[in-house]
Amino acid sequence: MRRGHELRWYTGRKYAAAVERTGAVWEPFIHARDFDDAHFETAFPGRDALTGLRQIKFDIQHVFVGQIEAQFRDIQILQRFWRPDAVLAEQTLIAPLLLAEVGGPPCALLGVLPLGIVSTDTAPFGLGVLPNASGWGRLRNRALHWAAPHLIFGAASRQLAGQCRRMGVRPRPFVPPTAPHLMLQASVPSFEYPAHDQPPQLHFIGPMTPPLPARWSLPEWWPELTEHPKTRPVVLVTQGTLATDPRALIWPTLQALGTEDMLVIAAGVQDTALPGPLPANARTTAFVPFSLLLPYVDVYVTNGGYGGVQQALAHGIPIVAAGTSEDKAEVANRVQVAGVGLNLRTHAPTSARLLEAVRTLLPVQNPMRARARALAAEMGRHDAPNEAASLVEQLARTGQPVYAGGTQ
Repeated sequence: MRRGHELRWYTGRKYAAAVERTGAVWEPFIHARDFDDAHFETAFPGRDALTGLRQIKFDIQHVFVGQIEAQFRDIQILQRFWRPDAVLAEQTLIAPLLLAEVGGPPCALLGVLPLGIVSTDTAPFGLGVLPNASGWGRLRNRALHWAAPHLIFGAASRQLAGQCRRMGVRPRPFVPPTAPHLMLQASVPSFEYPAHDQPPQLHFIGPMTPPLPARWSLPEWWPELTEHPKTRPVVLVTQGTLATDPRALIWPTLQALGTEDMLVIAAGVQDTALPGPLPANARTTAFVPFSLLLPYVDVYVTNGGYGGVQQALAHGIPIVAAGTSEDKAEVANRVQVAGVGLNLRTHAPTSARLLEAVRTLLPVQNPMRARARALAAEMGRHDAPNEAASLVEQLARTGQPVYAGGTQ
């Protein structure tokens, strides 16, 4: 909008006001189902009772693939009276990619989850399997890349194929989409799995940092955090916006660190939601902007939300990752492979494991802390919103694939 473009933003009613504050025109879901993404269980009963791969399969089939045909129809109708030069979609909304195949405008995908493109060096996205680029590993990967769309996610593949036939596009099995024109990944190469066969239209743009909200206030304990000189380490624990039961990670972390000489901040929860009294060294807040909080943090304990992990690494903070829902296992694996923290491989770690993990990452000389600082330097060379805008402008101007380095 600041660059003078005309923008229409297709999204749920929950975000209408945010869209309009940018000056864009909000285009609502019409055929597509409009639901609050903070309350999946209300929209999709039974989802929250699932964990791990079973929950991922449910989400793919009901939340993502189940919406494609309706979203395709919505965008198709919109383009009858307003024809954009390019479409930018986040990576789980692939209807614009399918529309481009039947004459729609070129589409760029923005990756706000771990990079899930097919590679011979990695296992399929969603299985939580660590990469292996050895000869044996590539054989394993090839077998899993066949099994994932045909067996593991077979129901979603059959569902997608049926929708494709009705939409008049080529049927295909379900795999994470690759945009042929432009892919934007909100991270840096050092965080994602190394792969020799990444597509040339893939651009790493660095982390997206949310702007400060229009209305917010600092918690009353904020001066305690910002005291100088700093007298004790600060540990931040959060579970993000979807897996919000504090008994899974927040409460065990508070119990683990309750007698330690450190300040422990639990973000995204109030002490009234906890199953017991707040330890003396702990503070809670329902919300605080990470951009203000993270400069004071020494260790970040998280269930593995991709955006929060990227923001923490942008400040050089090592990670304790403990999550298995949604994309969390994939994020935790990348924390491990990148060497920027510890992957506890569970969504409900014990207090003993959490205490050991935090103590491991606190020392200044810990190599994982040094690696996190190296990623922070790499991220600091990016300006994600402006890089993304320039790349999408090029796509809109030329209608041609935008290759990294300008080469094919």
